[in-house]
Amino acid sequence: MKVAVRALLLLWCGLAVLADNTEVAATKSTEDTDHAADIHAVLRKMSGLLAESRAELRCAKSKLEDMETRLTASEDRAEGLENTVEELRRTQAERVSFSASLLVSAHGHTGPINPPPILVYKHVITNIGNRYNPNTGIFTAPVKGVYNFLAFVHGGGAGHGTGVVLHKNGDPIVSAYAHQRSLSVNSSNGVSLLLEVGDVVYVKLFRSAWAFDSSDHHTTFSGYLLFPYQGSEPVLKG
Repeated sequence: MKVAVRALLLLWCGLAVLADNTEVAATKSTEDTDHAADIHAVLRKMSGLLAESRAELRCAKSKLEDMETRLTASEDRAEGLENTVEELRRTQAERVSFSASLLVSAHGHTGPINPPPILVYKHVITNIGNRYNPNTGIFTAPVKGVYNFLAFVHGGGAGHGTGVVLHKNGDPIVSAYAHQRSLSVNSSNGVSLLLEVGDVVYVKLFRSAWAFDSSDHHTTFSGYLLFPYQGSEPVLKG
């Protein structure tokens, strides 16, 4: 009888342990399933965020490329504008022409004066490029090139000669001179000069001579740019 009771007790204990183990296994399986579900949810969320990040990156890259394209186009336009402005400046500098007479409205002779002064041609007829200064009588070259200059002079008799001398940077180049005892006389001369930027050209009275002008503008000084020139001045061999 006791043996039978002990057998039953052992059987009950075994069944209890088995039940406990089964419950623990079921609980663990449920927990593992829950953990797996959580991990899958996190992975799905991360995948969604990654996809959104990639889409935002592609959009940002597209915007950056568009900005780079626009910037390049703007730089090209700016460069083109700079070239256009430079071309306009160069063209403007190459448009040079002036003509002026000695007196504005009065009439009379200038000179003789020794040493001969620079003649200031005050009545400006044309001054394209504004390179002739009517306050000093001096023309200043804006670009290197070949320029043509003309000087006309008118005067009376009475024992004085009528004449002028054209100078470049202080050196006499050509002169126009005439002399007779009665009546009026005219003389003229012209020359083409290769000038560097900043070279100056002006006209002085001929020594012991005079020049007459009036509202009819007999005595004039003119010049203009024939063409720009980047070569060197040829050396003449005598």
